[in-house]
Amino acid sequence: MNRYAVIVAGGQGTRFKSILPKQFLMVNDRPVLMHTLERFYNDNTKIILALSSDYHDYWKEICKNHGFNIPHQIADGGNTRAESVLNGLKITEKNSLVAIHDGVRPCVSSSLIEKLFDEAGKHGNAVPAVKLKESLRELNGNDSYAVDRDQYRIIQTPQCFRTNELLEAFQNTDYNLFTDEASLYEQTGRKIHLIEGEYGNIKITFPEDMLFASSYLKQ
Repeated sequence: MNRYAVIVAGGQGTRFKSILPKQFLMVNDRPVLMHTLERFYNDNTKIILALSSDYHDYWKEICKNHGFNIPHQIADGGNTRAESVLNGLKITEKNSLVAIHDGVRPCVSSSLIEKLFDEAGKHGNAVPAVKLKESLRELNGNDSYAVDRDQYRIIQTPQCFRTNELLEAFQNTDYNLFTDEASLYEQTGRKIHLIEGEYGNIKITFPEDMLFASSYLKQ
């Protein structure tokens, strides 16, 4: 099956308190987004970058300045993450596999990406998840209650699917209400196939995450 990666990078970085969206901030002398695309680069995977149209020219300019030549196609980012995913997904071919990944997760390993594609080919989908390390409490008004953390998982990207099945999930007109593709996909009645993720596969959300990414990517 043909393989695609849709890298979603339409965010504005409001929680990061930076004028420049965090996907363009520098880590080890290159923008975060370049590190992320590199993780997916091989002869078997076509890369689609869903990027806000406001930054298309900027992205092309910094690619030129950094000599960044990894082949990829640009799709317009939408007003929401889900719309960006859908715009990228529409470019893929039917009966293919697609990995949906956050542009600000530059530390995902190539081995995890390969495992996800392999498992999605067998099961129709594959979603990475890691166990919680901390204790967990559920809030109920002014009260809180301890819950069994072993019954919960932290969900990551890339999330891999058969393209035709994910497109079917997007026929749900409320797709913007879902926080990730796995949640939307399971509304079709299909089960989510979880595999072990990676603790190093962080999503850069706050300034301190940049320090981790910088150190991790030097390894």
